[in-house]
Amino acid sequence: MNFELTEEQLAVQQAAREFAQTELLPGVIERDNKQEFPAEQIRKMGELGFMGMMVDPKYNGGGMDTISYVLAMEEISKIDASCSVCMSVNNSLVCWGIEKFGTEEQKEKYLKPLATGEKIGAFCLSEPEAGSDATSQKTTAEDKGDYYLLNGTKNWITNGNSASIYLVIAQTDREKGHRGINCLIVEREMDGFVVGKKEDKLGIRGSDTHSLMFQDVKVPKENRIGEEGFGFKFAMSTLNGGRIGIASQALGIASGAYELALAYSKERKAFGKPISQHQAIQFKLADMATEIDAARLLCLQAASLKDQKKDFSKASAMAKLYASKVAMDVTVEAVQVHGGYGYVKEYHVERLMRDAKITQIYEGTSEIQKIVISRELLK
Repeated sequence: MNFELTEEQLAVQQAAREFAQTELLPGVIERDNKQEFPAEQIRKMGELGFMGMMVDPKYNGGGMDTISYVLAMEEISKIDASCSVCMSVNNSLVCWGIEKFGTEEQKEKYLKPLATGEKIGAFCLSEPEAGSDATSQKTTAEDKGDYYLLNGTKNWITNGNSASIYLVIAQTDREKGHRGINCLIVEREMDGFVVGKKEDKLGIRGSDTHSLMFQDVKVPKENRIGEEGFGFKFAMSTLNGGRIGIASQALGIASGAYELALAYSKERKAFGKPISQHQAIQFKLADMATEIDAARLLCLQAASLKDQKKDFSKASAMAKLYASKVAMDVTVEAVQVHGGYGYVKEYHVERLMRDAKITQIYEGTSEIQKIVISRELLK
């Protein structure tokens, strides 16, 4: 077992760290306050190759491994989780899904601009009555011969208004249950596609989360990913990799909060000495550091298994389950270490605490992760 990172992985980590500090940190509080999508920052991330890190270079991607992706996600998430969730969806769900299961024509047309960040993707699975119960799709894709007629509503869609390319999961044959579901590539310009209201969220407020409506949208048959009825399997397979992205985001939120708390504890004095010299604070820092290291190892284990083309379903679920818990625990403690200052926006930790909560919910709730893990254990 080798815990050493390669020179290339270290270079990716350093590049992401420098970008986060120089390009994301300035204005991050203002973007959060205004719920402003970081369009310029995302454009620059695309130029640096962060939007298609694992895509084959022949499709304009970086050709990097999943470990490099985890390292970059952690560094970006330390500073701005709204940027990192956009990066995660584009990399883990949209680019990976099209590259793994799409046709050569779909890769040429859609994957290439997604990998460079020229276009942004969105993954459309959740509905008003189909979140964790993904088999209960109400959105329909009626087979009309050479096209599907798409009707329905999707909720909680990350990049909802900023994306150009949408992977939409829809029911074609209800009698077949999950085997009657398809995934269709929908373009923003298609007639009948409507972006709904923007959600006013607790955290990741710079990320644009919208509901989407499809009203008799004609989607060509060549835009279906995989064989007829492959949509549910596609969604579940894609989410396995997506969980590594969100686990890495949670890890970054936790480590960002920890670094702020550690630095603050050395500066803030109480009873005549820095609070870092008080055992109550030392124990908090010790717990935070230990939990973060454990979460990081789970993330890297899942990434390593994925890179080795081994089954990583259980590992990715474990990473997401634990890292998201650590994100909540550490950010709450970071606010506590800061005291009253932790409760105001200037010191960043209150925003990280708000951002942390969603990592226990999206791309499979913590409860769903426990179902995935237990099923793998009991096989």
